[in-house]
Amino acid sequence: MAVAYELSRYELSVTVVDRLNDVGGDASRSNSAIIHTGFDAPPSTLESSLVVHANPMFDRLCRELDIPFRRTGAVLVAVTEEEEEEIPEILDKAHENGVFDLYYLPARKVREMEPLITPKVRCGLYIPRESIIDPFLLVIAMAEIAVKNGVEFYRECEVKNIVYNGRSFTTETTKGKVKSKIVINAAGLNTDKISNFLGIDDFKVTPRRGQFHVIDRSAELPIRHIILPVPTKISKGKLITPTIHGNWLIGPTAEDLSDKSLSNTTRNGLDEIISDVKKLIPAIDKNYVITQYAGLRPVREPGGYHIRTFKNIPGFIELSGIRSTGITSSPAVAVFTCRKLKEMGIPLKHREAVCTVSTPLPIRKGIVMFRELNNLERAELIERDPLYGRIVCRCETVTESEVVQSIKRNPGAHDLDGIKRRVRAGLGRCQGGFCGMHIPKILARELNIPLNRVTKKGGGSFFLNGETKRFE
Repeated sequence: MAVAYELSRYELSVTVVDRLNDVGGDASRSNSAIIHTGFDAPPSTLESSLVVHANPMFDRLCRELDIPFRRTGAVLVAVTEEEEEEIPEILDKAHENGVFDLYYLPARKVREMEPLITPKVRCGLYIPRESIIDPFLLVIAMAEIAVKNGVEFYRECEVKNIVYNGRSFTTETTKGKVKSKIVINAAGLNTDKISNFLGIDDFKVTPRRGQFHVIDRSAELPIRHIILPVPTKISKGKLITPTIHGNWLIGPTAEDLSDKSLSNTTRNGLDEIISDVKKLIPAIDKNYVITQYAGLRPVREPGGYHIRTFKNIPGFIELSGIRSTGITSSPAVAVFTCRKLKEMGIPLKHREAVCTVSTPLPIRKGIVMFRELNNLERAELIERDPLYGRIVCRCETVTESEVVQSIKRNPGAHDLDGIKRRVRAGLGRCQGGFCGMHIPKILARELNIPLNRVTKKGGGSFFLNGETKRFE
């Protein structure tokens, strides 16, 4: 989505073709919601360069998009003697990556900063620029600006083939053909499949599943920072992080799979998370878990970030291997992709109307969240818009107006999960027990569809099967 957002700054005709029912891919929706510094990225790699350069971009980007962002900082914790011995190497790697604001912490200081840390802690590192964000809103806000700047979105539109005739491309989809001079393959888990259409078969993408627990804010954990374990060769390990909305996430697992659709959670995986995170924070209580989810990260073989062009297929750009750091690197990946277009001889002329350097911030106004207002502000808002006076989600204090706005925006929500991602209705403690019947009725009314055609996440995921009885 960041690429479409960046391209919309230029005088180009841009179309996004997405097999999913809503904006943002699988990895964008199911991750740890952390903006990384790149301190532990593989040194001297494209990933390292893009992540390190992207991190400082988020302060302004999030102000422009009017989305929440907080630099909480992170504490990396060494619990065993072996982990303690790795701390100097982690510091060296960070410095090699150009991340110099890491600070060694003795055990006493770690416990002062985070009193719930295990008494077994031996030492730690403080990384002040590790940050948290709402990844759903980041993607949605970028999409809204892209649409405003003329980008077209084809949702639930799967690519079936791409034909190159030596001058241009014809992308054959489930909703017809799209002709273009340029094709940018940013299909995440399916980048290998898309590239295969053009005879590119020198890499493979497999899914790595990451499972998470969501802890209810009623747990009242006095955890202010992201708590990181010493990373492994496979992943960053299982962490605990506050979320931008007051919950906590713990996880993820790192399970290499073969099935790209297998995004379910498992008992073993979820139990493993609790066991491992308790080694860092013994006070974690699984009784406060309100839900779990799993996401699939694209693992490329051969590995690493790849943003490449092809001499024999001019006009085709492939973005592959963009893994767990993808949310962080996305704004830099987008700029780097535009640079590739320039190298291909594509003229990029800025749209005067969307040059943001001198534009008063924000360039987008988000939906006003009723739960964030005081009583006086709420009363004034209800006076202007009576739908703000109807609470449809008690756990997250979401009003009917917020739901309606999330549907009417472009690209708007078409289903229950789309509402969740935009205004959090259904993401609270009862997980839709109260709002589960209010939201479908609003969707049916605003989309002008029968109630039994409302879906959870598009496709055939219908919320209702049919009537059980009817009263005359």
